[in-house]
Amino acid sequence: MPRAVWKGAISFGLVHVPVTLYPASQEGGIDFDWLDKRSMDPVGYKRVNKRTGVEIQKEDVVKGVKQDDGEYVVLSDEEIKAAFPKSTQTIEIESFVKASEISFFLLERPYYLEPIGNSGKVYALLRESMLEAGVIGIARVVMHTKEHLAALVPAGPALMLNTIRWAADLRPVDELKLPAEGNAAAILKPAELKMAAQLIDDMTGKWKPETYNDTFSAAINKLVKQKVKAGETETVTPLEDAPPEGGASNVIDLTELLAKSLGKRRPGTAARSTEGADPGEAGTATPAKRAPLKRAVRKRA
Repeated sequence: MPRAVWKGAISFGLVHVPVTLYPASQEGGIDFDWLDKRSMDPVGYKRVNKRTGVEIQKEDVVKGVKQDDGEYVVLSDEEIKAAFPKSTQTIEIESFVKASEISFFLLERPYYLEPIGNSGKVYALLRESMLEAGVIGIARVVMHTKEHLAALVPAGPALMLNTIRWAADLRPVDELKLPAEGNAAAILKPAELKMAAQLIDDMTGKWKPETYNDTFSAAINKLVKQKVKAGETETVTPLEDAPPEGGASNVIDLTELLAKSLGKRRPGTAARSTEGADPGEAGTATPAKRAPLKRAVRKRA
């Protein structure tokens, strides 16, 4: 299991679902290490003062934001966290949309969300309700001192979080020299369009990701095996690296009632009470009675 990268809670109205965030993707391909060709010593990354060339310690590094006049504003980790006291520990769902409305150009990196403690019931409730409605959640989350827009997506037994690029991060196409839109403007002949459509139709099929492989890595691995077989290897003495520092995360295990969330969003609507429920049962909620939802189609992102 990969190392957890974030701990916090999904905020769904007044309901909080404590979760742990894990990477859902893994880097494939060839992992090239840097070596000094003169001595075959490992070459690594160091924090170096660019003016003096002297290596400095992690605790001596601070974050600075450069201003237009060349001056810097220095911010500590505590100041950055204080600026987002809620967002740093919350995946706050702001709305729900159809998955088809999100352009794949905006998708960045996927993560798995695992419920913490006894919050599994509310986790499952949110997952199944989203599947019934055929929607995904749009949320904000702060990771590594950077705010991300994200899509909360039900995928089988899991809830996945896929970070989304901000619209402003995509460069406008007017910076490029592109052909004009439309058949007439692009001066396309009917015969050309007919043959192109036929070719596309012949090549169209169902998406099967398992049929696509990294052929470059396969070729490099084959070359490496050939060199090993021929005895063309070098001895590299690894350097001892300091173990990474683990950071503690304070997780608030707080579950509110869905009925209160509905009442808050719809003034004048009486939310059903859940009095009598065990107040010590964290991670559960009794929702207001809803009309049955169709389960015939389950849309997945």
